[in-house]
Amino acid sequence: MVTFVEAGLLPWVLAVALAILILGLLDKRRSGKSSRLPPGTNGWPFLGETMAYLRPHVATSMGDFMEQHISRFGKIYRSNLFGEPTIVSADAEFNRYILQNEGRLFECSYPKSIPDILGRWSMLALVGDMHRDMRAIAVNFMSSARLRGQFLREMEAHTLIVLSSWEDGHTFSAHEEAKRFTFNLMAKQILSIEPGRDETEMLKREYFTFMKGVISAPINLPGTAYRRALKSRSNILRVLEREMEKRMEKAKGETRTTEVEADDDEDLLTWVMRQTNLRTEQILDLILSLLFAGHETSSIAISLAIYFLQGCPRAMKQLREEHLHVHRLKKQGIDRQLSWEDYKRMEFTHCVINETLRLGNVVSFLHRKALRDVRFKGFDIPSGWKVLPVFTAAHLDPSIYDDPQQFNPWRWLQAEEQQQQVGEGRSNGVKMMVNLMAFGGGPRLCAGMELAKLEMAIFLHHMVLNFQWEPFEQDHPLAFPFVEFPKGLPIRVHKLPATTVDWNP
Repeated sequence: MVTFVEAGLLPWVLAVALAILILGLLDKRRSGKSSRLPPGTNGWPFLGETMAYLRPHVATSMGDFMEQHISRFGKIYRSNLFGEPTIVSADAEFNRYILQNEGRLFECSYPKSIPDILGRWSMLALVGDMHRDMRAIAVNFMSSARLRGQFLREMEAHTLIVLSSWEDGHTFSAHEEAKRFTFNLMAKQILSIEPGRDETEMLKREYFTFMKGVISAPINLPGTAYRRALKSRSNILRVLEREMEKRMEKAKGETRTTEVEADDDEDLLTWVMRQTNLRTEQILDLILSLLFAGHETSSIAISLAIYFLQGCPRAMKQLREEHLHVHRLKKQGIDRQLSWEDYKRMEFTHCVINETLRLGNVVSFLHRKALRDVRFKGFDIPSGWKVLPVFTAAHLDPSIYDDPQQFNPWRWLQAEEQQQQVGEGRSNGVKMMVNLMAFGGGPRLCAGMELAKLEMAIFLHHMVLNFQWEPFEQDHPLAFPFVEFPKGLPIRVHKLPATTVDWNP
């Protein structure tokens, strides 16, 4: 047998061995520097812990999975979720860090099923410059001037349309009524479609079928909610394309406007077609995603407020007193419609809204991905790993919110007082405010945040002035992970003596 020495290969063997040794030492050194992953477990092969993580639980809690993992591993832990190695954060400080470093250290990264059904140009799926441009369109359309004017008038009108159908002593699903209100409002603002028409009702049915598929398992087989949703998406897009064709016909011969702000009488579709250079596919996905965002989260937030208030008579009493005060001030003037100044007077209402969003957890977590290796609190988050900031954990953290499981709107009055007395950066009130993440944060802060709050306030204004209600059947909000009332939140309403309602808005 020929030896390495005899073959003259000894120098090469020694060089390779030395290289392997050096690389091993360097790898070990790198591992020593950047291998301190958060503690955790991977769960089952391939599936990981996804099924347990998504197991339905009461929306006002973190659920058994989160509670057990936090107890075992701490507020930052690793897992395997949605088919990827994942860092889960129940740490309020880390959650803010993730959101504030969007585009630099972290990036939006939803499972493929989301862009498949919402569209690849949906704002939920986009990142970088394209997301910034799409978001700018939404922000521009929902400008402060438009909220104070057309949106406020339309919200009040659509609220009264819904409430006018409520008979004394009747029972119905509060969540369905909230969905009717928010859908009709957004359909009018986005497409100029009036409530009650055949086309509106058809679009509503298709949209609700579509929504059931968005929150279902992405199984594209005949008979599944996901397959039905894909079909409904196609039907909705056909309606949108017809609306685009109508506007293009109308625009022929008209001079293209150069205004940046939307005219008061323009719906979103018209404004986007006039003011942007987006392609048809991009416009369709934008409209669909804004219909989704403007309807779904607002309707569940209104339903949660109804749910919490029926269980807190003291809050209901104070809320009604505040709106009676607003009503009395309106009676002294000529204009009976609510104004922006009236909205700003609803101080306790804003506390109810904040507390509803905190305890109800409409959006419990977000999907993000690390763009580079990140170190935080001594833990390493490898580049490419999924990162889930869980807002529910911060919203229910007793170190931030006293007695966090209780519906306590007054905590927000105290937070405001503490901010004024102690000064920003030192008060517990500031800590409460910065950790309320119902609308996300950073560059991807929800563009419709003020719109959603305004919707809740206007709907609650007329509801508490004109009705009392109690649960008809016991129902509680569950996270699926989207928040839903399994029975639709059945309530019985009783009309109060006439106050503000004009049933011919």
